[in-house]
Amino acid sequence: MLPRRNQKVMNTSSSTALKSKTAVRAPARSAKTEMSLPFKKGEKVVYPAHGVAVIDDIQMRVISGTERRFYMLRILGAEKMTIMIPTENVEQVGLRRVIGKDMVDKIYRILRQRKVEVDTQTWNRRYREYTEKIKTGSPLEIAKVLRDLLVLKSDKELSFGERKMLDTARSLLVKELSIAKAHPEEQIMEELRTIFAN
Repeated sequence: MLPRRNQKVMNTSSSTALKSKTAVRAPARSAKTEMSLPFKKGEKVVYPAHGVAVIDDIQMRVISGTERRFYMLRILGAEKMTIMIPTENVEQVGLRRVIGKDMVDKIYRILRQRKVEVDTQTWNRRYREYTEKIKTGSPLEIAKVLRDLLVLKSDKELSFGERKMLDTARSLLVKELSIAKAHPEEQIMEELRTIFAN
């Protein structure tokens, strides 16, 4: 069985997609084997730079002659995209669980900080730094990017690149906060608007 359309297969570096034609379905393994995995089918996880995903399935595939087990991730908000992550690479790619209450509180404390010095370096350099922070998948780093750009927006008009970065950071953070707090995304957006209106 070949991967579906728009399906990405992530190799050991997690950043390069293998050609889908090399992925062949292997015989299913027992449920006992899957019990030893860090994440389970149906669980919500966070994949860095992509956001919250659901593990739709755990499958065995043969890649270039080697049998491997994969998490089949469906990115929320991009329902047609399936990403295959080797189960042995979850730490390497930064796959993690959705944040808990303690982390939620830390994020809101970061967002409420107002004594922030926005770096005056060139936008290209800031963009690279913000991109690296978002790629870490750390909700605290993403919160700092969002806060810094919203503070900057209050002083000057953002460039096109800055606006795109702002939208990315806000989307990633809002979706995870929504799930962590069990609140609608619009309610999280309203909370952010209230924070930055003050």
